[in-house]
Amino acid sequence: MTKQDISARLVELLSTQQESLGGAWVEEVARTLRGRISLAELDRELRELYAALVQGLRGDGLDWQGDAYAELRALLAELSRARARQGFTPTETATSVLAAKDVLAPSDDTPAEDIHSYLQLSKLIDALGLFTLEVYAKTREEVISAQAEQLMELSTPVVKLWEGVVAVPLVGTLDSARTQVVMEKLLQALVDTGSDQAIIDITGVPAVDTEVAQHLLKTVVAARLMGADCIISGIRPQIAQTIVALGIQFGDIVTKSSLADALKHALRQNGADITRSGGTA
Repeated sequence: MTKQDISARLVELLSTQQESLGGAWVEEVARTLRGRISLAELDRELRELYAALVQGLRGDGLDWQGDAYAELRALLAELSRARARQGFTPTETATSVLAAKDVLAPSDDTPAEDIHSYLQLSKLIDALGLFTLEVYAKTREEVISAQAEQLMELSTPVVKLWEGVVAVPLVGTLDSARTQVVMEKLLQALVDTGSDQAIIDITGVPAVDTEVAQHLLKTVVAARLMGADCIISGIRPQIAQTIVALGIQFGDIVTKSSLADALKHALRQNGADITRSGGTA
């Protein structure tokens, strides 16, 4: 049989048994997903896929990358993205496609030519399954990347401590990506609040090495370009020893051991009278 003959035979077989085969496909996938998606929605999804598969076979034969398969590819991409965002596993996602192989598998009394056609269809479904997983993987990467950005935003707040004074309390590791976020948020806060004193508190930074120091210096320079003086607070004894051992130079940047001390310094710079109890007079 030629590929054209195989495609025509598959269209005939799938079209004449569309109701029963479509229903069996839905039941097979529903068992795997165990109620994680409504039966009505699953029935709609898979019957649309079934119809698009027949349409593709009718138009472009076994070439799943052909124009006739555009709707099927779009449906599979939509399904993959939805499953990825809903937290389904790769196996659960791929099963929605690959389960069709079991449903369409020939029986003992299937004619030899139909068995050959099934083998070609099986290869086609495998290719569609791989396409589904590729879209799923890409979507999961996008979701994870978006979540990482959101976490970075949440872990890098800029707070207004006093009139003219803002602070960035850093917690965790400071890398290049996070430095960029810190810098952007701090500069925007300086503009929004009209502050001229910025405190970068590193009490929550577990360790300071040469790279972290460089990131801090870049942030300080950027703030200075906006007309703000920077103070680095949270210099614990262990961090101070590390900075000295590494030969890191902060130059004329003011450093303080605590956020409270940094705030006192910033208020004095702004002309506030600080009482011995730590209040203002």
